[in-house]
Amino acid sequence: MSEFTGDQIAIRDMTRDVVAKEISPFAAQWDRDATTPLETLRRLGALGLFGVTMPEEWGGAAADFIAYVLATEELSYGDVGVCNAVNATNSYCFKVRDFGTAAQKEEFLRPVASGQNIGCMLLTEPHTGSDAANIRTRAELRGDRYVVNGVKTFITSGRSSDMAVLIAVTDPDAGKRGISAFLIRTDQPGYTVVREEIKMGHRANDTCEIALENLEIPVGNMLGEPGQGLRVALSGLESGRIAVAAQAVGVARAAFDAAMAYAQERETFGKKIFDHQAIAFSLAEMATEIEVARQMCHHGARMKQAGQRCVKESSIAKLFASQMCERVCSAAIQVHGGAGFTNGYPVEKLYRDARVLQIYDGTNEVQKIIISRELAAQV
Repeated sequence: MSEFTGDQIAIRDMTRDVVAKEISPFAAQWDRDATTPLETLRRLGALGLFGVTMPEEWGGAAADFIAYVLATEELSYGDVGVCNAVNATNSYCFKVRDFGTAAQKEEFLRPVASGQNIGCMLLTEPHTGSDAANIRTRAELRGDRYVVNGVKTFITSGRSSDMAVLIAVTDPDAGKRGISAFLIRTDQPGYTVVREEIKMGHRANDTCEIALENLEIPVGNMLGEPGQGLRVALSGLESGRIAVAAQAVGVARAAFDAAMAYAQERETFGKKIFDHQAIAFSLAEMATEIEVARQMCHHGARMKQAGQRCVKESSIAKLFASQMCERVCSAAIQVHGGAGFTNGYPVEKLYRDARVLQIYDGTNEVQKIIISRELAAQV
């Protein structure tokens, strides 16, 4: 008996199929070119992968969170940079669904959930990372509009996105309660891509610094209530961390499969290197770590799907899976020997892609703080 429903399996297999045909064969070239064709991203959107859990009434696929996690793993197996762009768009949709009015959903959710547009989140600033409450971008009310000035950095899909959730300070004297959220279009005056970051990995997606210069936003585009910006920004943290764990499993799976294939082809001292115990044991450890991380990820996903509190479980999954991924990718390079250090084999790229999984959606140090707080609360 399958541990997944028919709908969950269908989305997993559909994603696996499109990855095999339309992503994996081109991932190395996209990495070299530092880009993914927009038509590829829009193809993924047309298949329902931009709004996996969004209701049908707003153009989504109406699947559940477990299906989203399964799709995330499969996309990451093909290229985690592409997956990160898809996840960022889904995260955008989560926030518009949960905080938007019916009119806002019609204008800003439907086009994205249905795959026509790409979405992003404008939160991080040059002086802030995990400290989201310390942002400085200012939205000043002038008549019936807010005028925004500031800089956002490390914005996934900052260039390729059509719409964004923007977090800015509306009341500087109110501290955390003076931060609000807005819905914007990226083609409007005042939104400028200052630069695209040159990155160690995840090169297939654009990660940008964005300048906001006298960008005007109608009052009706505020997402949620005044002062709810931090709540909007930090909503769905558990979902994001479980998704990062799924990304890590996908990348590690790809590294493991590459190492297995190489070990069964490469010969030394008269036999396949897989027949050397040192190599076989390394692959056995890799397979074990991947399966443990997958089960942690799925456990957190099931809790989230059931509406249960999963702060600790999501942080544990993200912490372990991201560390596991780097270990497995490193071991895969070791199996390849010197060849693994070149870009002639996929493990070099996978190792680079793995590293940032311990940083975004809350660094692993932050995850340890969260886990320790949860443990203390249980005493």
